[in-house]
Amino acid sequence: MQSLPPHFSRRNNVLHLEDVSLQAIAAEHGTPTYVYSATAISEAYQAYTSALKGRQARIHYAIKANSNLSVLKLLHSLGAGFDILSAGELACALAVGATGQDIIMSGVGKSVADMRAALAVDVSCFNVESIPELDRLNEVALAMGKVARISVRVNPDVDPKTHPYISTGLKENKFGVAKEAAVELYRHAATLKGIAVAGIDCHIGSQITTISPYIDALDRVLDLVEAIEAAGVPIHHLDLGGGIGINYEGEDVPALGEFIAAMLAKIDARGHGHRALAFEPGRSIVGNAGVLLTSVEYMKPTPYKHYAIVDAGMNDLMRPTLYQAFHGMTEVVANTAAPQLVDVVGPVCESGCWLGRDRSLSLKQGDALAILSAGAYAMSMASNYNIRTRGAEVLVTDDVAKLVRSRENVATLLASQLACL
Repeated sequence: MQSLPPHFSRRNNVLHLEDVSLQAIAAEHGTPTYVYSATAISEAYQAYTSALKGRQARIHYAIKANSNLSVLKLLHSLGAGFDILSAGELACALAVGATGQDIIMSGVGKSVADMRAALAVDVSCFNVESIPELDRLNEVALAMGKVARISVRVNPDVDPKTHPYISTGLKENKFGVAKEAAVELYRHAATLKGIAVAGIDCHIGSQITTISPYIDALDRVLDLVEAIEAAGVPIHHLDLGGGIGINYEGEDVPALGEFIAAMLAKIDARGHGHRALAFEPGRSIVGNAGVLLTSVEYMKPTPYKHYAIVDAGMNDLMRPTLYQAFHGMTEVVANTAAPQLVDVVGPVCESGCWLGRDRSLSLKQGDALAILSAGAYAMSMASNYNIRTRGAEVLVTDDVAKLVRSRENVATLLASQLACL
């Protein structure tokens, strides 16, 4: 049977998250529904703060991983800042009580509207990714009578050995500034009246499960810090990007404390221990805190495959289709019937609408199925393809389950459209 992340357990054969029956949640709220553990999120965040105790460091949660306002409010209450990629994500952070000083704006394609919104609340830093962006930000800041604090996102050309779609630190990736061009860009930034250089930024990718790529990238970043300061431009903070990956499929993932300790040891050994630090984790805080509940519509045997056709599709969980990603699955109510190998597929009219292949499961029509590790990049990447409404979201704390986002309805989806002839 599928191993379970922390805070999931079986009681009388029924899967629980914390002290709440997932069978009961599926019955009350229907499926597909995303369910998150507040305790798991809190513990994952506090693992970072504990590992960084005694350091001048801030965790800026990456909103793109899961933007539910109740999740953001919980993290804000624990002291988290936020890493944002758009004016929309900025609005989410402000809605839960964050101020501009709690926020870093990242992103390779910031619009003028994004910049204006962020400057209006005086965000703590912009992570800049090109000379044209830097020059535009300078112009927008001057027009608003503001000064934009910036870090330059450098591309260290380190292979993180992750999926190519989430690798961001190779020279052929669209992200960041080539390390060979960084010193000159910092010199240029120091001449701009609407810009104040604050730090340096590096993010090499997502779902990286070994420490060595981070250390290789950090070494190259510290080389650049020394070269930039030798050129007369002070660097005040190091933004080291996202955190370590998570366990989806039994990966041997280093403990977070081991990852942070290795990074700090390298920083200290290179003589940079006095600098302020920022991290921008998302997946490692919320990924294994969530589950997607779905129901079996049909069991479809064929001479070639057996299919469990469920009511969640690629629009509810894009990662398997987009990345060929693995998500653990388990029956919400365990039974003694013999399991069979099935492909778990959704109702969307695409052959790519699959959620798991060749899974050993004991299922029948009407059963609820839990798709694990769905706290990150599940609801946040969901769509309305096939005019399918996005599912409800529920947050569990101890024995209390609260609806934190209602299921969409078709009337709402159609309300903004104009049927013009």
